[in-house]
Amino acid sequence: MIKVIGIPFDSNSSFLKGPAYAPTRIGLMEYEGSSNAYSEMGKEIIKGKSYEDLGNIAFNGANSADAFTIIKQSIAAQLLQPFKIFCYGGDHSVSYPVIDAFSEKYTNLHVLHLDAHADLYENFYNNPYSHASPFARLLEKGKIKSLTQVGIRTLNRHQRDQANKYGVNIVEMRKFNSDFLKTLQSPLYVSLDIDVLDPAFAPGVSHHEPGGLSTRELITIIQNIEVEIVGADLVEYNPIRDINNMTAMVCYKLFKELIDKMSK
Repeated sequence: MIKVIGIPFDSNSSFLKGPAYAPTRIGLMEYEGSSNAYSEMGKEIIKGKSYEDLGNIAFNGANSADAFTIIKQSIAAQLLQPFKIFCYGGDHSVSYPVIDAFSEKYTNLHVLHLDAHADLYENFYNNPYSHASPFARLLEKGKIKSLTQVGIRTLNRHQRDQANKYGVNIVEMRKFNSDFLKTLQSPLYVSLDIDVLDPAFAPGVSHHEPGGLSTRELITIIQNIEVEIVGADLVEYNPIRDINNMTAMVCYKLFKELIDKMSK
């Protein structure tokens, strides 16, 4: 059974706080939302049957360095058993310790990163744990075998240099096509920043970046991943900026599709 863990931490956000409220808000959609519990492929995604909800990690005022350790140890403890794990963030900095833990179990871990932003900054405002830098940290440490980034539309010169330095496969939004799906390898970890979507489809994010994927395009990507997904996260939903739980429902929809795909 897939384990679901909430990581309500957003102290590494560079712009707005609010993603710490995301795990609880998205969880409510299973009971208070307007949708049923089925994925589009016909699988019923319900607590206790399709997944086990382990609740939220507690931070109790932890700083960024302490939070990294808390998250990594929490995930590593669960990975001692043969379970797959889905995590709700939180800002994107939480993916760093989560993937770090996964990489120690899966030594040839491949990552699919869906995002408007590459998150490859070597140094962002002198915070090594910034949500703008998780993939720079993982690549510096040699933690992942490959990184494929899809939906990117904010590359600057520094991040292009970083991508070239580490051999990152970037599918920029301006040249988007789905050919990358044929190149994905297992074991695969999927890191989904909800702002990969155009703000028209997901207004409840801290960084509105026009020109993104549609919800249908993103669902199609998930449904057409052919290799095994061993873990995933969904991050950067900001309930404070949401409109009538519109983005929360998009997150819940994507959660169902990812749990369905991970179950296979």
